Amino acid sequence: MKIIVIGLGSMGKRRIRLISERNDVELFGIDSQESRCAEVKEKFGIECYSSIDEACKNQDIEAAIVCTSPLSHASIIKDCLNHNLHVFTEINLVTDGYDENIVLAKTKGKVLFLSSTFLYRKETQTIIEKVHEAKCPLNYIYHVGQYLPDWHPWESYNSYFIGNPKTNGCREIMAIDLPWIVTAFGAIKDVKVMKSKNTELNIQYNDNYFVMIQHESGAKGVFAVDVVARKPYRHIDVYGESLQLSWNGTADSLVQFDIENKQDINISFTDASEHVDGYAAFITENPYREELNSYLRQIEDKEYQPAWNFEKDKVVLGWIDKIEA
Repeated sequence: MKIIVIGLGSMGKRRIRLISERNDVELFGIDSQESRCAEVKEKFGIECYSSIDEACKNQDIEAAIVCTSPLSHASIIKDCLNHNLHVFTEINLVTDGYDENIVLAKTKGKVLFLSSTFLYRKETQTIIEKVHEAKCPLNYIYHVGQYLPDWHPWESYNSYFIGNPKTNGCREIMAIDLPWIVTAFGAIKDVKVMKSKNTELNIQYNDNYFVMIQHESGAKGVFAVDVVARKPYRHIDVYGESLQLSWNGTADSLVQFDIENKQDINISFTDASEHVDGYAAFITENPYREELNSYLRQIEDKEYQPAWNFEKDKVVLGWIDKIEA
């Protein structure tokens, strides 16, 4: 299968590196910046083009992976679908073009796959499973934070989408984490929010949120989100009368409290901790690989249902709009 990767920045290169492990795909790059094309050609040995149309005229392309900045996704997805391509896209952060592209994909009979990386982590999958098995009401306290300039130390935070109020860093954290949270605890029923700007960062949006979430299942949670924490932070406690879990965001830190014996039991994953230098310790590569495999599986088997989709994401982004309002 011939696949184009659109956008050859850090995420585009990550997707190329991971999907190149398969021997059933042939990759091509697309980027308007010649320097990025030259870098990818030298690093991965793949041919690059300047547009979707050029690539499709020169190659029998079947699928696309969209790795550009979020505000560009809607028009690129539409362009891909109009070229009769299956589409994988990174998270969008806004609902621009959702309804139109959902209908277009169905009309064309093409897969429209939305990244939701944390749903492919073994640790979150295990938390989801144990929450679903629990026979008691549950609460959780979840904090995710990392100082904005440390996200991409190699470039200014104002040079890419996290500096834009529409696609800001706190919004991205919420869009990354809420899909697995609602998968675990159920659809959101109501939220209450406290927020402010605590830093002197050159951004025009709130840099920290405390969100109280009530789920339709009866579960309740506090979700603390920020781009303030100088030490990267990801920690959740889940607790109820018959279940207590904690997780620090890494593959070796999921712990269940053994209620009967009054001791912590570590739940380990031997193949879940692959890491790339330059990213926080809780950013592991395996789930990025797994969701690409899920995308290709859906192309092969139209009955296969991925962990997330545009319809579910539209609902979550609507709640994020309310949280930010």
